[in-house]
Amino acid sequence: MLNFTGGMKVFVALDACDMLAGAGTLQGLVAERLKENVREGAFLVFTNKRRSVLKVLNWDGTGTWVLTKRLAEGNFSWPAAAQCGQMKLRLAPEGMALLTGGVDLRGTRMRPWCERE
Repeated sequence: MLNFTGGMKVFVALDACDMLAGAGTLQGLVAERLKENVREGAFLVFTNKRRSVLKVLNWDGTGTWVLTKRLAEGNFSWPAAAQCGQMKLRLAPEGMALLTGGVDLRGTRMRPWCERE
């Protein structure tokens, strides 16, 4: 079971990508599309077009983890871009837990006291 703590950074790639991609290809996407550095320890989340598979990239200080979750049925509730051309979205750890847990994020909102920068 994964634990999403309050101090972790999560960035979601809003565009779909090829789920055959390995760690090297995903690291390239992180630098090119998301303008982030894998080695800063953030969780970088990708999905396929059908939103049925997630891949999460994370650097733990010694190497890169690639975690995959494939749903048995249905799809993930994927956030949409708020602005045209937006490539990523920062997600609170609680949002990551909801996303991976299958909760529909549309129509939900964070309370002002719970929002994070």
